[in-house]
Amino acid sequence: MEHLAMRRTLPVLALCVALLSSSAAVEAAPEPLPGGTFSYGEHARQNITVHGDGDDPALVILHGGSWVRDTDWSGWARWFAARGFTVYDTDYRLASDAAWPAQRDDVLAALRWVKRRSGSTPVVLGSSAGGHLAVSAGAYGAGRKRVRGVVALSPVASPYRAWQDGGMRAASPGQRKLRGTAELLAGCVPYQASGRCWKKWVDLVAKSHASGKDDAPLYLTHSAADFVPVAHSTDLALAQTRAGLKDATVRIEPGEAHGGELLKQPGAAQAVLRWLRQHV
Repeated sequence: MEHLAMRRTLPVLALCVALLSSSAAVEAAPEPLPGGTFSYGEHARQNITVHGDGDDPALVILHGGSWVRDTDWSGWARWFAARGFTVYDTDYRLASDAAWPAQRDDVLAALRWVKRRSGSTPVVLGSSAGGHLAVSAGAYGAGRKRVRGVVALSPVASPYRAWQDGGMRAASPGQRKLRGTAELLAGCVPYQASGRCWKKWVDLVAKSHASGKDDAPLYLTHSAADFVPVAHSTDLALAQTRAGLKDATVRIEPGEAHGGELLKQPGAAQAVLRWLRQHV
């Protein structure tokens, strides 16, 4: 369903022939790609904006925003599109719209849409909360079947760790805020959690789904003073390598940049670009 672009109407005769030749329901012809914004679901946030040449390898971008707000990735989407990717800048329901696992469900649905429309399995780049969704998609079930590789910038790979860090006396304002949005995402707090709610917190942690060789390769990066510490990524990478994944990289940049700001570090964007090109 694409509510922001015109559908092409099938001629009546062609439609009749198709109905006679197949027992399956006939869908309206899809819009030509690339360009434009398309819906992959019925909610207003379930949409994808496409940049680049539709014949180029598919790159899905998942924005950050602590699961509670949108952030603008159109500039970087155009940057990667200019360097040989068809970029699918993907939105998803926020924690204020629905609790977990709605966000993962949206990303999985978006990945199916991209694969169907592009004819190929995409690579994924996610930032912060979007990094959490990226590594979750790459590890959930047999992630390699849906994702060729995952780049995650400051991924909140463990919302439970973020909740713990945000409750410490020395927590930064960013960590305190992330604690609150993790609670909103889960729909409950761990110390009050029933068995069902505790299972949701476990499900939120990407490494709890690690299956090694069946999962997508990883390129994970944080700054040295990131308010989402590198332990999120080292724990995930260790769990995946112990399970048999042979392609997991963790990179630490100097300073305190977070999420998309990491791409502005000297050489960082080019390093990400090289890794993505190696995995398409």
